[in-house]
Amino acid sequence: MPTIFDNLKIGNLTLPNRIIMAPLTRMRSKQPGNIPWELNATYYAQRASAGFILTEATQVSQQGQGYPGTPGIHSKEQVQGWKLVTDAVHKNGGHIFLQLWHVGRISHSSHQPNNSLPVAPSAIAAKNSGTFTADWKPTAILTPRALEASELPGIIQDYVNAAKNAKDAGFDGVEVHMANGYLLDEFLQDGSNKRTDEFGGSIQNRVKFPMQVLDAVINVFGKDRVGVRLSPYGTFNDMSDSNPIELFTYVIDELNQKQIAFLDMIEPRATSAGGGDDVNENAPSTTKLFRKKFKGIFISAGGYKTEDAKKAIETGEVDAVAFGRIFIANPDLPKRIKTNAALNPYDRSTFYGGNEKGYTDYPALS
Repeated sequence: MPTIFDNLKIGNLTLPNRIIMAPLTRMRSKQPGNIPWELNATYYAQRASAGFILTEATQVSQQGQGYPGTPGIHSKEQVQGWKLVTDAVHKNGGHIFLQLWHVGRISHSSHQPNNSLPVAPSAIAAKNSGTFTADWKPTAILTPRALEASELPGIIQDYVNAAKNAKDAGFDGVEVHMANGYLLDEFLQDGSNKRTDEFGGSIQNRVKFPMQVLDAVINVFGKDRVGVRLSPYGTFNDMSDSNPIELFTYVIDELNQKQIAFLDMIEPRATSAGGGDDVNENAPSTTKLFRKKFKGIFISAGGYKTEDAKKAIETGEVDAVAFGRIFIANPDLPKRIKTNAALNPYDRSTFYGGNEKGYTDYPALS
């Protein structure tokens, strides 16, 4: 019976435990240029005792940015900044994967090249969603521009360049973000994809572009260093699908054929994606619905208490659990779980933007 402190092999990496640091948007890159810097290196190095770290979502291009202060992986300066981070994590004995991100319609023209409209599979705005302008002013989501099919190879190339840059920056691998209502998820789900060309309509058509992106990233890193994040039944960013079981079963079948390193799936009970503390225990369980369909390493995230996580691993429901908010507040989370030590409470008001406060100043155990 596995425990949360057993080793776990992902490709040719051996993880020291099954406590994963979830990808957590923190909006603290150096400006101008969305460049990771010493503050970010300190933050990630403090948390290097995780089985492995998934970085905050990182835009693959300027077009892929949706929020102020989020880091990129498309300039030389950003690559050098991320190298500070990976060196610091590796020096502390950790492993770190970069999450590759294009926000699609969840953006604002102030983040876009030439102040243009955000892009999406279809010209449908996300209702009840918002973001911030480049100067940190709250703003409603704009109605995006529908991408032309001829533009998609260029976006695939952005992912390829980002994956190459991640390799140059020293990352152990990458995770392709196909969740939470961002571009690749927008293509997957029929609430946001109303296209009538080869990338819309049937499930096979809607899955095509995200899988082309994944294939291109695998060609850079190799299948044993590439994971995918999915969020079936998630409602964040106004997402919906008419048949999520059929859709995500098909997606998982595709992932099985590609033999990716891991699948990271978000439980819809915690659908706010960091925007709040509500947990909907009546939401369907994606672990129960989809875990048995995936043939590789299965990581679950969203609303886990430490005892729930231990049980899920011991019963074989999951291979590992990704923690978010409690990893923000507890840089030495694995040690605290092992010793049953009290957890530092987190301060939600310091989650996004700012400086050291609520970022690198949470105390570790003495």
